[in-house]
Amino acid sequence: MSVASVAALRTAGGSGHRRGAGSAHVGLNGGRFLMMQRRELVTKAGIALAVSCSMATSPAAATGSAQGLEILPFKPDGYNFWTWRGRRIHYVEQGAGQPVVLIHGFGASAFHWRYNIPELAKKYKVYAIDLLGFGWSEKALVDYEATIWMEQVSDFLREIVKEPAVLVGNSLGGFTTLFTATEVPELVRGVVLLNSAGQFADPDKPAAPPAEEEGEGSPLSRFVVKPLKEAFQRVVLGFLFWQSKQPGRVEKVLKSVYIDSSNVDEYLVGSITAPTADPNAGEVYYRLMSRFTSNQSRYTLDRLLGKLACPLLLLWGDLDPWVGPAKAARIQEFYADTVVVHLQAGHCPHDEAPEQANRALLEWLAALDARATPAEPSLQTV
Repeated sequence: MSVASVAALRTAGGSGHRRGAGSAHVGLNGGRFLMMQRRELVTKAGIALAVSCSMATSPAAATGSAQGLEILPFKPDGYNFWTWRGRRIHYVEQGAGQPVVLIHGFGASAFHWRYNIPELAKKYKVYAIDLLGFGWSEKALVDYEATIWMEQVSDFLREIVKEPAVLVGNSLGGFTTLFTATEVPELVRGVVLLNSAGQFADPDKPAAPPAEEEGEGSPLSRFVVKPLKEAFQRVVLGFLFWQSKQPGRVEKVLKSVYIDSSNVDEYLVGSITAPTADPNAGEVYYRLMSRFTSNQSRYTLDRLLGKLACPLLLLWGDLDPWVGPAKAARIQEFYADTVVVHLQAGHCPHDEAPEQANRALLEWLAALDARATPAEPSLQTV
């Protein structure tokens, strides 16, 4: 899930009726990250947390409702752990072959790829990593900003994957994926974005200035205004953190994100809820909502796409109430080496419509593999 989700969340839940596999339209033919102003963070942040830190239910057994697809078994203690800069990072690893790395969205974890990992692992070496501060990774008390997860994923590629990989990211994970691919192009052979976060630059607004230094500003600002502002944010966000962990509120939010809410089940809810038991979870949430989202306009999609140098696939849930198909069309228009797959799903098409998402992703990966394999010489050339 993405911080972008905040702006459109509503209290009303969606229907639980499942349309079935035949409802998704797939077409191969190839919005905004809503960087909220600080005043918007205070009023809307709690609903975002309902997606990211919520519901005190337990994960279901490893059986899923997605047309009988194999599902990643839920492990309360996690799968594998890697130490990055002294921090404990969780990841899942399955299969063999060319590496594919899956990166979750805001508030989710590697378990959000529950229906994708087993299927992709039949042909590829699949990794799913928990970003720092999320899932089963350490709830580190650090300053969260755009570069931290890019650096984490880059080092994961170097130290764990150890060869060029395809990066696949949903929402915030999509933004992280794209950022990583532009910074370490030698480690990325392809990028897949699923309803990605990120915004294009606004030509009518000046570029965002660098973040303020701790000591800058007038004495009144440093010693009165800033402390009062932070105290107010802590009170409000602390209340919203508690409120948004209530099961009823979270279920409604999840159902508003999943147009077909059949897969909003105990497994999904439990995998989102479990990490909130960490004693640092509340402080991490405060830092994410009050700091991270304030400087993202410095990393715009046009800037990142302008540096991208590998094939791009957009797996887009066209019914997403927050990031619609117009954003996918704009990305494709901006970056020529793009293929778009349209799915009749919401913000998380990989989990809402995993059958179609898996099929489209595997087809694109096969085409990417063929594209990278030199053609065998013909008798005429011999």
